[in-house]
Amino acid sequence: MEEKFDFLVIGSGLAGLSFALKVAEKGKVCIVTKSKITETNTSYAQGGIASVTYEPDSFEKHIQDTLICGDGLCNPQVVRMVVEEAPQRIRELIDWGVKFDTTEDGHFDLAREGGHSENRILHYKDITGAEIQRALSKKVSEHPNITVYENHFAIDIITQHHLGVLVKRYYNNIECYGAYVLDCDHGNIKTILAKVTLMATGGIGNVYHTTTNPPTATGDGIAMVYRAKGIVEDMEFVQFHPTALYNPGERPSFLITEALRGFGAILRNQNGEEFMHKYDPRGSLAPRDIVARAIDTEMKHSGHDYVFLDARHIDKKALFEHFPNIYQKCLSIGIDMSKDMIPVAPAAHYLCGGIKVDINGRSWINRLYAAGETACTGLHGANRLASNSLLEAAVFAHRAAIDAIAHFYEYQIPNGIPAWNDEGTSNPEEMILITQSMKETQQIMSSYVAIVRSNLRLQRAAQRINLIYEETEELYKRSKISRILCELRNLVEVSYLIIKSAQQRKQSIGLHYNVDYPPKNKTT
Repeated sequence: MEEKFDFLVIGSGLAGLSFALKVAEKGKVCIVTKSKITETNTSYAQGGIASVTYEPDSFEKHIQDTLICGDGLCNPQVVRMVVEEAPQRIRELIDWGVKFDTTEDGHFDLAREGGHSENRILHYKDITGAEIQRALSKKVSEHPNITVYENHFAIDIITQHHLGVLVKRYYNNIECYGAYVLDCDHGNIKTILAKVTLMATGGIGNVYHTTTNPPTATGDGIAMVYRAKGIVEDMEFVQFHPTALYNPGERPSFLITEALRGFGAILRNQNGEEFMHKYDPRGSLAPRDIVARAIDTEMKHSGHDYVFLDARHIDKKALFEHFPNIYQKCLSIGIDMSKDMIPVAPAAHYLCGGIKVDINGRSWINRLYAAGETACTGLHGANRLASNSLLEAAVFAHRAAIDAIAHFYEYQIPNGIPAWNDEGTSNPEEMILITQSMKETQQIMSSYVAIVRSNLRLQRAAQRINLIYEETEELYKRSKISRILCELRNLVEVSYLIIKSAQQRKQSIGLHYNVDYPPKNKTT
């Protein structure tokens, strides 16, 4: 089955939906999402979206905070662009129906998170991402030029390779014509062709056993682009959120937003002692890489699997008004955060690397853009500043839409693109072959390629992942396509890219901490 559109959007978070709304004014748009339109990393974002709003804050302060947090690897041009365009994108979100909390006098109720020198986080309670997702999903559903395919899984993007043309990796002569997409409800594979494609598939959290990401975050876009010979970079920089709720057996881990520390909550060890000032003068509001490593160190010293976040000294009414979702979640497992300390531990949360794009969201494959967490824009460098991610998604989706609109009419879709061919394949004899490989991959990455790494751990991880890769590719070649098989394939390839990038980085910087390369002038 073949379908043609002007624009194909793979993913339905903030980046994908905002891009779709903009380009739909000029052409027909198809959004492919592998679950429901609302099941995205955006929906799980609690804290908010960073933007300079009022004095004494300024663009220069936000820029400096971002550069410092990125540990010298940010692209300063990109940082300035994103920060200065933020207020426009905030106004646009509000025009689309997104609500942000305000004070009694009508000003934004701005929060503060780790690494920020000022209060500049716009939020809606502690479910900001869900509010953004709600508003944009509603707008998309009402647009006559947008077709949404839920429960559809993009298998691979279509390039000249599918026409029998050989192309080399890293040469900007590859073109994208759409994607092969599995209809998960009916089992058939569609050929969805488009003049322009946006990759907005979100993160890679499920590479790890413990993650705050939804089950959909399996690095699909990154793996697809890598297989198509696109450029992927900075994959070693995986951000672990310092404070996920410690609740064994629950997956994904429930996120305890950094805004709670910005509101005054304090990290304490098993003895009830505040410990962050041993590691950084900013205490519990140090950047995430420092806080996550500090917690990891404290847990190793004590032998426990968690530390505590203490909000007992904060007014109960204020806690409930600002963090109702967290308050109710803690109550559901017997923790009253106004009386009890919250057990927390780090969990895989955000990838700073991904598909390399330029300042307009163009990837190194022609006609293919990327935005959101799946893209590597240069904004985050070696470590993401809190609440810059939703901002980045909005800014780059906007710039990608402007660029795509300016050029899509020039593009033609070539004739002769073949339908998906699965002759000679059959259903896997045992599902355990897939599920066990997925568990092994997550265990390897969690044990060897997490917050603290070493050359030996990376070497062992590479050896084991290579074996799983060979087994998975053999299974893929002889099996009928399924979502879980494709997700395993993508997770294994993303794991390989993270390990490879980590081995090539011969220093400890930002989120990549290797004990064989002690960082300069750092104590963690």
